[in-house]
Amino acid sequence: MLVVMQVNATAEQIQAVVETIREMGLTPHPLPGSTRTAIGITGNTGAVDPRRLEVLPGVLECIRVTKPFKLTGREMHPEDSVVRTPQTRIGPGTFTIIAGPCSVENEAMIFKTAEYLVSRGIKLLRAGAFKPRTSPYAFQGLGLEGLEILKRARERTGIGIVTELLDTENADAVEEVADIIQIGTRNMQNFALLRRVSRAQKPVLLKRGMAATLEEWLLAAEYVMSGGNWQVVLCERGVRTFSDHSRNTLDLSVIPPAKLLSHLPILVDPSHGTGKRDFVPPMALAALAAGADGLLIEVHPQPERALSDGAQSLDFAQFDKLLDMLHRLAEPLGRTLA
Repeated sequence: MLVVMQVNATAEQIQAVVETIREMGLTPHPLPGSTRTAIGITGNTGAVDPRRLEVLPGVLECIRVTKPFKLTGREMHPEDSVVRTPQTRIGPGTFTIIAGPCSVENEAMIFKTAEYLVSRGIKLLRAGAFKPRTSPYAFQGLGLEGLEILKRARERTGIGIVTELLDTENADAVEEVADIIQIGTRNMQNFALLRRVSRAQKPVLLKRGMAATLEEWLLAAEYVMSGGNWQVVLCERGVRTFSDHSRNTLDLSVIPPAKLLSHLPILVDPSHGTGKRDFVPPMALAALAAGADGLLIEVHPQPERALSDGAQSLDFAQFDKLLDMLHRLAEPLGRTLA
């Protein structure tokens, strides 16, 4: 249910509605807007009599929300959300680039990549200290040592850190280092992990599951938001289909309906979506044209020596070329690269 306040509703009237909702055993979510405040309600609203709220001073009307995702949907939050880090913002009008290697391999490589990205105006570095791998024998990342390397890279260059959290055990350590906590595709429906990051004080980048529908994806985001963390960014990274010409099938068709249904920013990962570096630039440009809010791209100083995902990583020269193309396409679309 959504309680829409009058334009001239006072802070005291809004607080009175919030307290009444709590007295009803439900959870209020105040949603300040440009002209008025709305208050979303989550919990079992099936037996709620809206008249108890409609008679309160300052209330304009109560609206029942029919979709299963309440907080991620536009009924409660019609305006596009902006997610902020100390370095940049992700949301409408901008096109945010997050780049870096698949995994933290060593300090020299991370420092070299961070310094290069900063020189190109990139504000966020992606790299995994913990790596979920299909094979137990594949490189699993450096773990806590990798987090320390990322921390030193931020101290040295000022670049923000985006890194993946795999389990609740390491949540505190990742939250301390990361500017954005990434939840990978395999953990999109790890509900214990989603509840943990719902209490985090950092934004969450939520990748779409390999076979997840848009509704399932938004409901996973709902877990994070319902716990109090409204700083959520969606990331399309390709789904599993019968096609074998690429690693996954990058579903750019999900961007318009995701934008229609949800106010959350959405990024695209063309590296995992295609699995082949030659395919990354055209799909990155297509993501910008389709309305995405940014990209998550794998960049490595020597992709042929990468310990993971080298085949889909761009080298520095290839990334420079892609940046130039993105700048030229962004301008006529009214977007600014961030």
